[in-house]
Amino acid sequence: MVKKVVTDLELKDKKVLVRADFNVPMKDGKITNDNRIQAALPTIQYIIEQGGKVILFSHLGKVKTEEDKAGKSLRPIAERLSELLGKEVTFVPETRGKKLEDAIASLKDGDVLLFENTRFEDIDGKKESKNDVDLGKYWASLGDLFVNDAFGTAHRAHASNVGIASNLETAAGFLMDKEIKFIGGAVDEPQRPFVAILGGAKVSDKIGVIENLLDIADKVLIGGGMTYTFYAAKGIEIGTSLVEEDKIDLAKSLLEKGGNKLILPIDTLTTHEFSNDGTIEIHEGVFPSDQMGLDIGPKTIELFTKELQGAKTVVWNGPMGVFEMSNFAKGTIGVCEAIANLTDATTIIGGGDSAAAAMDLGFADQFTHISTGGGASLEYLEGKELPGVASISDK
Repeated sequence: MVKKVVTDLELKDKKVLVRADFNVPMKDGKITNDNRIQAALPTIQYIIEQGGKVILFSHLGKVKTEEDKAGKSLRPIAERLSELLGKEVTFVPETRGKKLEDAIASLKDGDVLLFENTRFEDIDGKKESKNDVDLGKYWASLGDLFVNDAFGTAHRAHASNVGIASNLETAAGFLMDKEIKFIGGAVDEPQRPFVAILGGAKVSDKIGVIENLLDIADKVLIGGGMTYTFYAAKGIEIGTSLVEEDKIDLAKSLLEKGGNKLILPIDTLTTHEFSNDGTIEIHEGVFPSDQMGLDIGPKTIELFTKELQGAKTVVWNGPMGVFEMSNFAKGTIGVCEAIANLTDATTIIGGGDSAAAAMDLGFADQFTHISTGGGASLEYLEGKELPGVASISDK
């Protein structure tokens, strides 16, 4: 079903609840990366321009006890948002009650208010995370309309997304809409050839994604630490590399299911220890028993680059090696460059470490879409229905 977008709503004079994803990294009370705040700006600015009253809320980190609340207030986000919008953002350090209600009642068209971390409601019975019915109704009562722009939590049924949506007309914000169009589109109606590249440490993290993409993609390229579980499944000596012994049989079944569609690395950068400083060797297939693989090799970069040529849809999730170590970042850089240089292709990064890698390496602007949701992106790629998306009103 096609979902409503914020542009489908009549916003003037309306109190518009906006679930944003302001779960930003913090250190000593300071925001260390404001990408998620920046990503929410188009939706917020549109509502302001249309004469709506913006009531923002988000979670920040995990909060289970009173002690966990330290350093988890959204006040710094309100201050940064004020700077980015060039106007005052009223911050209310409450998640419910008269103070919050009075502040909302005093809003004028175009005003912006942010209330406190929704996870503070988890201290007493996990009311936010367990989608408490009364909390969802209460938050819904604070507004006239609901805009969900937090794809990062779309795979969770919480009071601040599904709970509110059960009680109000709901639309996707611009960021959420992009995620639905690009990741949902890649899974449901990809332009072909469709190539998926999956990396990361463990097969167990990506089982559902691999299985689903083997059904819908034309090629599935495997890299990262999970490579060695597949190697073990093929009987290839992998030295001291990371391997999930209990997933070897699963890897065998995936290899059988995938056939020529599932493509593994053909060479590996190895070293004696998990360190950036050791001697590096390149091995094709089998490598010494006292070495571990930490990145794909140059021939694999060439192979993957060749497999990507002519692709019309590319989804990439997970680095090709230990990209945090400069000596083992070449595979991730090579794949990133190969995807970024494609012409006439829809190129999507499915969040997580691969998104961080693309940004760190300066390739972010060369991708069609970089997902803001790690876990949500993975579940979407698995073909699962996301509660936060399903609860948005249909057009």
